[in-house]
Amino acid sequence: MHSFERSLELPIPRDQLFAWHERPGAFERLSPSWQRLEIVDHQGGIEDGARLHFVVRKGPFRLHWVARHQGYVRGERFEDVAERSPFSRWHHVHGFSALGPERARLDDRIEYSLPLVDKLFGGLAKPMLTRMFRQRHVRTANDLRRHLAEGEGPLAAQRIAMTGASGLLGTELSAFLRTGGHEVVPLVRRASGSNAIAWDPAKQTIDGARLEGFDTVVHLAGESVGQRWTEAVKQRVLASRIDGTRLLCETLAAREHKPKLLICASAIGFYGDTEDRWVDERSGPGGGFLSEVCQAWEQATEPARAAGIRVVNLRIGVVLSPRGGALGQMLLPAALGLGGPIGSGRQYFGWIDLDDLLGVILHAIRCESLVGPVNAVAPEPVTQREFAKTLGRVLRRPAFLPLPAVVIRTLFGAMGQEVLLGGQRVRPARLLETGFRFDFPRLEDCLRHQLGRCGDDAVARAVAAFERATS
Repeated sequence: MHSFERSLELPIPRDQLFAWHERPGAFERLSPSWQRLEIVDHQGGIEDGARLHFVVRKGPFRLHWVARHQGYVRGERFEDVAERSPFSRWHHVHGFSALGPERARLDDRIEYSLPLVDKLFGGLAKPMLTRMFRQRHVRTANDLRRHLAEGEGPLAAQRIAMTGASGLLGTELSAFLRTGGHEVVPLVRRASGSNAIAWDPAKQTIDGARLEGFDTVVHLAGESVGQRWTEAVKQRVLASRIDGTRLLCETLAAREHKPKLLICASAIGFYGDTEDRWVDERSGPGGGFLSEVCQAWEQATEPARAAGIRVVNLRIGVVLSPRGGALGQMLLPAALGLGGPIGSGRQYFGWIDLDDLLGVILHAIRCESLVGPVNAVAPEPVTQREFAKTLGRVLRRPAFLPLPAVVIRTLFGAMGQEVLLGGQRVRPARLLETGFRFDFPRLEDCLRHQLGRCGDDAVARAVAAFERATS
């Protein structure tokens, strides 16, 4: 039998700390971002008798985990016991202590053992748990600070409709918003029950009546650009954004009770290939297919804007998370020592940490002065060569073998030329002007956080930021 203990002190009342853990989405926010995790069934919350069945994918293997909750005392504790897992025993006690009216401590204690080889290898689980709890404590501190608006108080509970809710960003955003006490209702092609709204952009159908009375609508849906651009693919990419956005915006404009805000995804591809030239929201569009798509995409929100809805067009950079997107695709070659620069490596890489992007969206909901284009990128873009070198350093792997431009053009055609060999050096001027605080402005800190390679200093920084916000 082995035990693992970890504590976290935060400047927040105990009831608020407990409530965050009790809300839907907390499990997803606390799950390690480097694990491929799928929830199979979730019955109840964290009260006694509730159960959670999820699968962790390890290469070709699927590791099933069934957890049963017990020991629930509101505001003080809850426990989960593994009924099925890779461990022969797993008992996790989550304890919450009040250290004063505005301060609380979270105490995690896990007792565990491994089947058959526990005496030989049981201790090897501790580094894994340490890695996992460092990230979850950073997330706990940062998420709670954002929901409390840097000490100003929580945002009143909102009803939020969301397209693209099943994608990487939509999944994480739904969990993040729900832990803040907000209701999130997805728009899906096959709606069932009252927890989803039916729409089909390709067929130009939408259940408009169900869109009455929402506070905010977040529009993330669109065909992936990460594929070879045949004429058919380019048409789908363009149509999925223009037709879907126009359908949604015209429907919202016709509602009697309109949302106050529409947040519509766009991309920094709007600026074309900027080479080493800085651009911000005041800069004009560039050339190329992606710029044309972004311009038409943003223009398609005009019906909502004309109807008096505040519209924010988020020009999003490369979102960094090991669960998908660019970083997810880079990890295997980088881990094998093949993660060198693409092409010349001099092209700029406008990136943003996934957790920071969630904060940007919440900031856009709160900040009524944000209107129109907003660059959702970290304030310190890097060249592609610098990115490859930093990722190699975090993974402790070499990163010198380049992927020649001729190979990129051969494999990916025009998409490779624009997306992989071009780049944007973008400044998030509007976010900085409105006081947004990036938790991960530096690439190395972002990668260490997302890949579970950070130290205890990362937890200390997150707690210190929370302390400053509430002082």
